[in-house]
Amino acid sequence: MSGTNSPEAVKKLLENMQSDLRALSLECKKKFPPVKEAAESGIIKVKTIAARNTEILAALKENSSEVVQPFLMGCGTKEPKITQLCLAAIQRLMSHEVVSETAAGNIINMLWQLMENSLEELKLLQTVLVLLTTNTVVHDEALSKAIVLCFRLHFTKDNITNNTAAATVRQVVTVVFERMVAEDERHRDIIEQPILVQGNSNRRSVSTLKPCAKDAYMLFQDLCQLVNADAPYWLVGMTEMTRTFGLELLESVLNDFPQVFLQVTECEIFLSLLVKFLDADKPQWLRAVAVESIHRLCVQPQLLRSFCQSYDMKQHSTKVFRDIVNALGSFIQSLFLVPPTGNPVTTNQAGNNNSGGPVSAPANSGMLGIGGGVTLLPAFEYRGTWIPILTITVQGSAKATYLEMLDKVEPPTIPEGYAMSVAFHCLLDLVRGITSMIEGELGEVETECQINSEAASSPTQSSEQQELQSTSEQMDKEIVSRAVWEEMVSACWCGLLAALSLLLDASTDEAATENILKAELTMAALCGRLGLVTSRDAFITAICKGSLPPHYALTVLNTTTAATLSNKSYSIQGQNVMMISPSSESHQQVVAVGQPLAVQPQGTVMLTSKNIQCMRTLLNLAHCHGAVLGTSWQLVLATLQHLVWILGLKPSSGGALKPGRAVEGPSTVLTTAVMTDLPVISNILSRLFESSQYLDDVSLHHLINALCSLSLEAMDMAYGNNKEPSLFAVAKLLETGLVNMHRIEILWRPLTGHLLEVCQHPNSRMREWGAEALTSLIKAGLTFNHDPPLSQNQRLQLLLLNPLKEMSSINHPDIRLKQLECVLQILQSQGDSLGPGWPLVLGVMGAIRNDQGESLIRTAFQCLQLVVTDFLPTMPCTCLQIVVDVAGSFGLHNQELNISLTSIGLLWNISDYFFQRGETIENDLNKEEAAQQKQAEEKGVVLNRPFHPAPPFDCLWLCLYAKLGELCVDPRPAVRKSAGQTLFSTIGAHGTLLQHSTWHTVIWKVLFHLLDRVRESSTTADKEKIESGGGNILIHHSRDTAEKQWAETWVLTLAGVARIFNTRRYLLQPLGDFSRAWDVLLDHIQSAALSKNNEVSLAALKSFQEILQIVSPARDSDKPETPPAVNVPVPVLLGSISGPGLSRPFVRTDSIGERLGKYTNSEPPIVNDELEDLNLWWAAWNTWYRIGSESTKPPITFDKLTFIPSQPFLTALIQIFPALYQHIKTGFNMDDLQKLGVILHSAVSVPISSDASPFILPSYTEAVLTSLQEAVLTALDVLQKAICVGPENMQIMYPAIFDQLLAFVEFSCKPPQYGQLETKHIANAKYNQIQLFAPAEWVALNYVPFAERSLEVVVDLYQKTACHKAVVNEKVLQNIIKTLRVPLSLKYSCPSESTWKLAVSSLLRVLSIGLPVARQHASSGKFDSMWPELASTFEDFLFTKSVPPDNLSIQEFQRNESIDVEVVQLISTEILPYANFIPKEFVGQIMTMLNKGSIHSQSSSFTEAEIDIRLREEFSKMCFETLLQFSFSNKVTTPQEGYISRMALSVLLKRSQDVLHRYIEDERLSGKCPLPRQQVTEIIFVLKAVSTLIDSLKKTQPENVDGNTWAQVIALYPTLVECITCSSSDVCSALKEALVPFKDFMHPPASRVQNGES
Repeated sequence: MSGTNSPEAVKKLLENMQSDLRALSLECKKKFPPVKEAAESGIIKVKTIAARNTEILAALKENSSEVVQPFLMGCGTKEPKITQLCLAAIQRLMSHEVVSETAAGNIINMLWQLMENSLEELKLLQTVLVLLTTNTVVHDEALSKAIVLCFRLHFTKDNITNNTAAATVRQVVTVVFERMVAEDERHRDIIEQPILVQGNSNRRSVSTLKPCAKDAYMLFQDLCQLVNADAPYWLVGMTEMTRTFGLELLESVLNDFPQVFLQVTECEIFLSLLVKFLDADKPQWLRAVAVESIHRLCVQPQLLRSFCQSYDMKQHSTKVFRDIVNALGSFIQSLFLVPPTGNPVTTNQAGNNNSGGPVSAPANSGMLGIGGGVTLLPAFEYRGTWIPILTITVQGSAKATYLEMLDKVEPPTIPEGYAMSVAFHCLLDLVRGITSMIEGELGEVETECQINSEAASSPTQSSEQQELQSTSEQMDKEIVSRAVWEEMVSACWCGLLAALSLLLDASTDEAATENILKAELTMAALCGRLGLVTSRDAFITAICKGSLPPHYALTVLNTTTAATLSNKSYSIQGQNVMMISPSSESHQQVVAVGQPLAVQPQGTVMLTSKNIQCMRTLLNLAHCHGAVLGTSWQLVLATLQHLVWILGLKPSSGGALKPGRAVEGPSTVLTTAVMTDLPVISNILSRLFESSQYLDDVSLHHLINALCSLSLEAMDMAYGNNKEPSLFAVAKLLETGLVNMHRIEILWRPLTGHLLEVCQHPNSRMREWGAEALTSLIKAGLTFNHDPPLSQNQRLQLLLLNPLKEMSSINHPDIRLKQLECVLQILQSQGDSLGPGWPLVLGVMGAIRNDQGESLIRTAFQCLQLVVTDFLPTMPCTCLQIVVDVAGSFGLHNQELNISLTSIGLLWNISDYFFQRGETIENDLNKEEAAQQKQAEEKGVVLNRPFHPAPPFDCLWLCLYAKLGELCVDPRPAVRKSAGQTLFSTIGAHGTLLQHSTWHTVIWKVLFHLLDRVRESSTTADKEKIESGGGNILIHHSRDTAEKQWAETWVLTLAGVARIFNTRRYLLQPLGDFSRAWDVLLDHIQSAALSKNNEVSLAALKSFQEILQIVSPARDSDKPETPPAVNVPVPVLLGSISGPGLSRPFVRTDSIGERLGKYTNSEPPIVNDELEDLNLWWAAWNTWYRIGSESTKPPITFDKLTFIPSQPFLTALIQIFPALYQHIKTGFNMDDLQKLGVILHSAVSVPISSDASPFILPSYTEAVLTSLQEAVLTALDVLQKAICVGPENMQIMYPAIFDQLLAFVEFSCKPPQYGQLETKHIANAKYNQIQLFAPAEWVALNYVPFAERSLEVVVDLYQKTACHKAVVNEKVLQNIIKTLRVPLSLKYSCPSESTWKLAVSSLLRVLSIGLPVARQHASSGKFDSMWPELASTFEDFLFTKSVPPDNLSIQEFQRNESIDVEVVQLISTEILPYANFIPKEFVGQIMTMLNKGSIHSQSSSFTEAEIDIRLREEFSKMCFETLLQFSFSNKVTTPQEGYISRMALSVLLKRSQDVLHRYIEDERLSGKCPLPRQQVTEIIFVLKAVSTLIDSLKKTQPENVDGNTWAQVIALYPTLVECITCSSSDVCSALKEALVPFKDFMHPPASRVQNGES
């Protein structure tokens, strides 16, 4: 307007007005003078106004009636030229808006007159238009009159006028409504007082409307009346009207001014009417036009929204919007069900050109001929009805072809398919419009909310009140909007769905199908966004059904709430809408044949390209609108699963589906078209799940839940058969999990919980995939770069690892293998950062049970090996105990021996690691312990862990020891052996790290506990022979029963414990109950030693020896009172050698010493300790005694299985005594000695089994002692040496030692008996005679060397001790003699010749020492009983009853004779000279003996027995000489003595006489025959004796020889002379020797002397 307001414009206007008035006055000058006058006065008027007013335009408007008057008068002349001039001038005034209401009314009246006169019709229309568009002063009747004027002109016969008027009407109608809109804008800010109105509250009274609104209302009302063929109320003067024009106007109003109809309600009537025109009974053209009208409405969503708000949402109003949509639906259905009249369907689907009705366009024909080829047109086809699809409009705009032909008189022919196509577009535009409008508004609301929430969170808000207010307004606004949106959707979805489903089914055109699917998709998404579940699911169901083959049995589609609508007709305000199921007679191209996914195998099903198209839509829906799908994910995924199955897609790594062959049934058949499509589909499928990362949490949960329930169905289907299951859901769960790692926490539990169920499924393929998915997720979760990282989010890490642990409860080996492989990979990639996840990971390895197969155990063990070699330093110290437990558990697995053995190796490595990192581990564990302790105290519970209250680091060791201890009693010998060695090695090598107090636990809970178990197992082990060690391994006979195998374990264990006791005694002794422990250990040693197994018993003794080598800490009383040097070599506490002012004990300053220092009391009592030690030794002695007495006691009965202790055992047993004795000698008394004697004796008596004898016995020719015998003698030797240096009171033990030794000496002739056992005596059996393989044969040892050695010991000992009181008192000498008497009397009958010779020499040595002692004590009578014993011994030896062996050589004989001579010499030197100190009887016995020796033979017969005597010439000579010497050389003290000697001589001489006489006789008788050799020998001997006698007599003092004796000697002479004749030269030479001495008797005769007188 600024252009018309400017001064120039105003000036121009005034000039133009004046020129117009002048022109008018000129024209009317002649014919119409009144007009001329009026014009001239007008000029003056205008000039006056211009002069007087500053606001010229306003003044002009005020006076406009007068200003216009001349022109009106001009028009009244009906003169064309004048009329045109006036109308132009009026238009100019109007365009400057200087026309008042009154003036306008006058103008309209004048125009009406012109109209009635049919003048200037086009100019009239122009003027009306200018009047109404330039200003708003025309209202009410004036306005209605102007409108009627236009309508009247529309119905003139002139075509141009007609059309111009139509255009003008349209424009005017629009203007009326635009004015109203403008008026509303102006009054928007003024709050009106509501006016109370009676009656229908929906209809506001017209009187309350503002002027423009009132006009618009009246106009709209009348248009409706006119269309309905009723009389108008306001447009008075209408003469004629067409319905179509009315409809068109109404439509344009509704299209252009939807917001107006929020206030206006009359249009519901019009709309209902419009809907009725679609009925099937209405003519085709009418239906077509109605559809076009509706299409116009459909492209204006805001208008539709207004309808919905104004009618559908009001209580008593028609549901206009719903009716429109439903009507469209019914219309489309009717087109299929009732063939449109005039276009009957011809038999060929493409209606040919001859079909009824004129052809308006080639589009009508079903075919387009192009170069002779035939192309099918896009069309709908349903149950035989074929309807082409025409291209009618650009989407989103309504081109009303037939509406615009309404001025035609005849209805045009509507081409076939036109109505359908428009209706189809209506649907599409309706959907597009509504969805884009609502989504746009929704978007705004969401953005605002977002902005508000951000503003609220920022602190710059000025006032809270303001903020609250704006928020609440916002809320209200949103609530209102949401109600409208929801109402719109719920009003239209049923109708839309019914129509779209039908069209989808009928569509044969890909583009149309695409559009329908897009509409369904957008609706589904919109419903989803608005949370309208039923409608959302219904649309989705429709798409799903379209994707699957017809009548496909998919429960989820037939049971969901959405589908309750399918196949049922439901009524919408009396209108029946039938939901049509897809028809199976599809004319689509089949692109795939596959198997349906069902429990029971069914035939094949076909997929058409339309199915694939629907599937892609479904994918698209899920991809783009996943966030709003909610529970309908179930539908979508179920459908996709079936399609994927039919198409034969199979999951590959990461869960993506790849085309794969169908595993069972007829192979899937796919056309090349689909083959190229498949990768795309597969890709979209993957992308669909990838896009789940953009879903919000709730939507994601919906997706997961849907996948889970889908998977459950697949699982149910796969039960009970091993067919290929559907893995779709599992694969997609995996994919979804992988892409949502950044918020994995929210879906982890449902996801893994379900996959764990899948892992337990009996179908192996299903299971395998469950495990694959689960392990992939866990690995991905651990490697994902979380924020915060896992190292700072332990909870998440544990959450991620937990399912791995849960898998341990599944028994399927394939799953466990997957689980373990996963663990292995986790270790390899994440091992360094597992942190708190270690217990879980280790738990998985440890959960493998024995019965789970070798490969599982092997894999689990591989993991463990990796942990031990690489990850011990990186795991929390608290997990080390678990590692120990797990390693131990592998040791106990009996599937694979190597694993068990290697795991023991691992335990050693672990212990080594503990040792190297001890300090660090200890500190960490202590910290952890403190923290736990604190927690426990806060909760008020007791901290509970194994081996409490030992310090945590020690507990770790104890757990390790306990584990190894368990393995030490494993059923398999190799494991036991390895575990035992490891246990003792580790205690030995690393035990120093333990706190002192912990040793208590080690001893009692670990070592003794182990010993108990081993002892029990060993004693109860089976004695059955084991043939082979599994496979072809041969078992050595020493290990071929369980008992023997356990024996080895017992040996190892006992030795190990003993070694620890030995090497760690300095640690163990300060413990309070060391003596109790010592007793227990001794008890174990005893039971092992007494076990009926040579190996165990021997080893027990070795252990016994080991613990007895323990030296107790040095505590010499005379040690200087100075602190010891720092470098004390042994790790012991050096007593309490405190310096003068020191109360602290000195300890080693190295670590062990320090540790010890911590544990000892400040002043350990010394004495107590010593006593303690002594008690220990006595305990050991008692044990030794029990072992000895039990083991050597002969059994009562003997059979094949009788156990007899082995030589090495006995040897070891006896060898222990010397060491032991060193410690107990101070208290060792006679009783103990007795006990010892019994054991020594029994031990030596034990025989050897014949099969062992070759290894133990020396060959019997060698005089060697067995080691046992050596040991026995050593034991006695130790004793006697101790007595020797010991105090005097110990000497009373000597006799007992002699007794013991002498008992051994007796063995030389009489081997000891071992119970009732029959033994062979080795001395009587050569080696080759021993049957080495006679099992029950026992061989007594060759005791001779032992006995002889014992004898030597006796002699030596006697030499040292002969004078000791005890030795004298206890008649030791007599006992020795008595013992020696046996071999001496046996002489040649002794088992060994050496024996009697040794006996003789020993006797001689003993006597040489003992006789002086005996003489010394002669008076005391202590030796009285000895003499007769000695006499008998001499007698038995010198005149033995045993015969020398035949093969005795002369030299031997002479040597033996010289021994006899020695004895006689002893008599002559040691006994006879002291006859006066010796009992007389004894001397007499000796004389008799000498006599006997010198005479040789009193018997006159030559017996064999005397042969050897005959040969003992030297002996006889010696006897003779001794006899003579004794007879004559000594002073005769008693007559008795003289008698003995005289008698002896006379007997001797008498006997000589006899022999000689007999010889002479025999010599004479024998003649030439030589005499027997014996006789010759005898005579020679006698001759020699005679010469000897004479020699002796000569040497003797003459006064000692009785005269009678001389007489007897001389009397021999004649007899001797008679022998001269003998022929034997030997005799002759002897005779010569005998005769020579007689020369001394040749004296000249002296004076005779009487006998007896001088």
